[in-house]
Amino acid sequence: MKIGFVGCGNMGRAIMGGILSKGLATKEEIVASDTSEAARENVEKQFGIKTTGDNRKVIRDNDIGWNADVVILAIKPAYYEDVITDIRKTAQDEATYNNLIFISIAPGKTLKWLDQCFGNESIKIVRTMPNTPALVGEGITGVSFGKNLDKDDKETVLSILSSFGRAEEVEEKLMDVVTSVSGSSPAYIFMFIEAMADAAVADGMPRAQAYTFAAQAVLGSAKMVIETGKHPGELKDMVCSPGGTTIEAVRVLEAKGMRSAVFEAMKACTKKSRES
Repeated sequence: MKIGFVGCGNMGRAIMGGILSKGLATKEEIVASDTSEAARENVEKQFGIKTTGDNRKVIRDNDIGWNADVVILAIKPAYYEDVITDIRKTAQDEATYNNLIFISIAPGKTLKWLDQCFGNESIKIVRTMPNTPALVGEGITGVSFGKNLDKDDKETVLSILSSFGRAEEVEEKLMDVVTSVSGSSPAYIFMFIEAMADAAVADGMPRAQAYTFAAQAVLGSAKMVIETGKHPGELKDMVCSPGGTTIEAVRVLEAKGMRSAVFEAMKACTKKSRES
């Protein structure tokens, strides 16, 4: 499978790393473009792939006999319209003759908007929302498929997106919720870990050790939710002994409005995503 990347930033590199580690493509089967020469040099050094400064050559490069099967638009949302304008003619030509799939990772860019930008109803487009834990192979990606993809296409896309974590299909109307519950939520978790570590430091624990204890507690707790299949409330109750230390901490968190704060933060995040 030949996979092209427009953009060599953090998320692009995370996806490349997952693809290569899972053997979905070899380094010879990946080509990436970026306007930054430094970014291209870094990704060449890291993965040994071919790069270019021309976005169109990620789709097709007759000089090297390259025709991509999948192209991942791994760029910031602000650049999407300009980039698609640049590659549109090449994309339209390839879509006419080949089974070419485009994967977008931009929040707020709908399938309808992407269709209009490409200007070709035969182009296969996928809208996704990954998150930064993809950088360590533990991402979660929401996926909404455009109208032209068949079963095999969808399996191909899900295999790529699962190479750096988990991937689940969602209705497009829920993609803004995906943004708040997974796309943006690592920031909330990092704040929680930081607050826990600060409290441990205040009670005398060295800072580096405090971060390790707090982060591992979050990692292990998340793994318990996924692997046991038990309700988070049930797992919480398992830790809370009658009259004990944990239930006292839970009482304070409830009094300070932890649940409400998280609820309102996520509602605000979803609203902002819908407005973008």
